[in-house]
Amino acid sequence: MKNRSLIIYLKPKKQLCYFKKKKLFLTSVNIYMKTIAIIPARGGSKRLPNKNILSLGGIPLIVHSILYAQKNKAIIDEIYVSTDDAAIKKNALDYGAKVIDRPENLSGDFEPTVSALKHVLESLDYEVENVVVLQPTNPLRPENLLKETFEIYQKQNGDSLFTVSRNHQKLGKITNNKFIPFNYEIGQRSQDLEPLYFENGLLYISKAKIIMEGKIISEATYPFEVNHIFANVDIDTQEDLEYAGYLLGKFPHKE
Repeated sequence: MKNRSLIIYLKPKKQLCYFKKKKLFLTSVNIYMKTIAIIPARGGSKRLPNKNILSLGGIPLIVHSILYAQKNKAIIDEIYVSTDDAAIKKNALDYGAKVIDRPENLSGDFEPTVSALKHVLESLDYEVENVVVLQPTNPLRPENLLKETFEIYQKQNGDSLFTVSRNHQKLGKITNNKFIPFNYEIGQRSQDLEPLYFENGLLYISKAKIIMEGKIISEATYPFEVNHIFANVDIDTQEDLEYAGYLLGKFPHKE
């Protein structure tokens, strides 16, 4: 009778066990670790009530992020919405996302987003390697953005990446009724401004381990520059929603 080997996969440990002739052999292998998308979407918006389920282009606002994640299934294995709101939960489930019910103590106005992300990871029964965070209030994203950023994220072998855009404004502060320039000198041309960047919120990619440490991005995070017009969309008012609707109608193939 021929000798046969029994192979047992041990997850999440990166090992294989070989039983042969009653001996145990261990060898290192690359075991696939999941990448998930988390869309944090609590209810109770003050300035724009129910904003996460308001209609944009004929579908609820949050659905744009769900559909974007679904279009990137080559990268994203599962899509989770973290919410404390029944209407948001229904919309998420209707469009194929999974929902993690966010407890009340993590749903306050001053609770950081990372608390909700950590709660999602703690609720899962499998190990996650990477988390893609898609904010529902940034519903418009360039079509290939996640593909481009994820490739760089993997090549950099870092623990996080986030998107930024260059500032082209002359900024300053007012103190005692006096304007004090911050990033320029009076009379300086705007094209000569020192390059400064702002966090546009289009997407974040993080190792699950740093989220469990209470961070979305670290000091060593990779800033990916995006200067697409969609980077200017962040829904917080009715005017923001109307502007997003205008862009969606003007650039429907770019989303």
